[in-house]
Amino acid sequence: MDVKLKDKYDVIVIGGGITGAGTARDCAMRGLSVLLIERFDFAHGATGRNHGLLHSGARYAVTDQESATECIQENTILRKIAAHCVEPTDGLFITLPDDDLAYQSTFVESCKRAGIRADIIDPEQAKILEPSVNPTLIGAVRVPDASVDPFRLTVANVTDARLHGADTVTYHEVTDLIIDQNRVVGVKMRDQRTGEIRQAYASLTINAAGIWGMLVAKKAGITVNMFPAKGALLIFGHRVNNMVINRCRKPANADILVPDDAVCVIGTTSDRVPIEQCDDMRVTDEEVKVLLQEGARLAPALASTRILRAYAGVRPLVASDNDPSGRSISRGIVVLDHATRDGMEGFVTITGGKMMTYRLMAEMVTDLACKKLNVSKSCATATTPLPGSEAKTAPEAMRTYSFAQKSADGRHGTYTKDIHTPDSLHSALVCECEGVSVAEVDYAVAHQNVTNLIDLRRRTRMGMGTCQGHLCSCRAAGELCQGNHAQEAAEDLASFVNERWKGIKPVAWGAALCEAQLTATVYEGMCGLNQFVKEGGEK
Repeated sequence: MDVKLKDKYDVIVIGGGITGAGTARDCAMRGLSVLLIERFDFAHGATGRNHGLLHSGARYAVTDQESATECIQENTILRKIAAHCVEPTDGLFITLPDDDLAYQSTFVESCKRAGIRADIIDPEQAKILEPSVNPTLIGAVRVPDASVDPFRLTVANVTDARLHGADTVTYHEVTDLIIDQNRVVGVKMRDQRTGEIRQAYASLTINAAGIWGMLVAKKAGITVNMFPAKGALLIFGHRVNNMVINRCRKPANADILVPDDAVCVIGTTSDRVPIEQCDDMRVTDEEVKVLLQEGARLAPALASTRILRAYAGVRPLVASDNDPSGRSISRGIVVLDHATRDGMEGFVTITGGKMMTYRLMAEMVTDLACKKLNVSKSCATATTPLPGSEAKTAPEAMRTYSFAQKSADGRHGTYTKDIHTPDSLHSALVCECEGVSVAEVDYAVAHQNVTNLIDLRRRTRMGMGTCQGHLCSCRAAGELCQGNHAQEAAEDLASFVNERWKGIKPVAWGAALCEAQLTATVYEGMCGLNQFVKEGGEK
């Protein structure tokens, strides 16, 4: 989507993850003119690489009361304003025989101080509530955890920002900050698809680029000490648990199992990595082993459940000590006004925090932006539903849906009514695993900034099901390539299949390996896609 840039904006937001998207929304809702810039696709970075847990804050209650309090407050808000992105599963914190049962009391007391409901329940009741839980547990606490879809949440914020007048560009990388004496007045950015260099100007530039924010700040000669903490996760082939299951102990590796749509996710590890590796996170054999072994202690069925893929993200922690894992570093929110901190006007950074607290982070940095720009309008994001989460009308609530429409309703909420299926062709399924129809693909292209198959996956879950794109990616490529050159469509398909393989490779044994070999036979042997792999691509 080619966006004609304004001569000048009030605010430029760098970074299209959940924090940047939320900030663009808040700024736009307060009447500021906004440009949101993302170097790849929305939710491409850490936002799309977490376990999708809507924290109650219980995990941080003992070690970080401030973060725990922020989490439960935002948990309550997001259940209301982002209902179509949230599944209210509730959660269990379990104590196993080799854990310290005395920690449970400390945990519950800490939760209550932070305002988090934490009910000690009998282990037998826990097994009834969640049959997949380890039957040897000796303690259980029920908390208001939930699961959240980070892709839907991000896109909903971007959509609302646009509805309030914001401009957004994807696949544009900020290459330089434009500095006039001691003030940042704009940015230079390169279109990743054409190589074109464009410029945009604003009264204030907000750096919301996550771990990459340290590199953005460096362009202004500013040092922001960040701690790149890699976290690896595994996705299992079906939904083993219906409640979030946590270990009741201080945070450690593989102690959270989250139900997520039709699958479940175990996470996470935590290891410091060089900033140079953050654009190409690979899961190691050792990480897979740890996640599988520890995950099976939460829910024994995981030991015999097929693993779909492995993936990893990088937490944007602000360095404060020499902890090699980063687990002792606070997950608190950090707002840096570079005018007062570094003598550089027109530039602020928002970082730290978690996906869970993105809305609060956006509110805090937008408050600062309004103060600098002499705007007095207050924040309304805590009470205004996101697009898709508005209350349904009576006719909408009573509609009878097909499988594809029900699936789309889970992804788009009230906007499902805008996905038109005028004939049987548009009702046909592109992706059987996730119930994605031709009509939904067309809607994503027309209204959700989809330009390629990987973008489409983030909007619709196409290719995220059991077959990992084996059956649907070619169909989706055919639907997307209408009006495009066949060469470009083939390159896009090859890129998508390679991206799926990157996550399958660390867990390629048993059924997963057999299916990967079948996929290779179809797409390389029959379709010849290997000849379209771009230089440096992984076959």
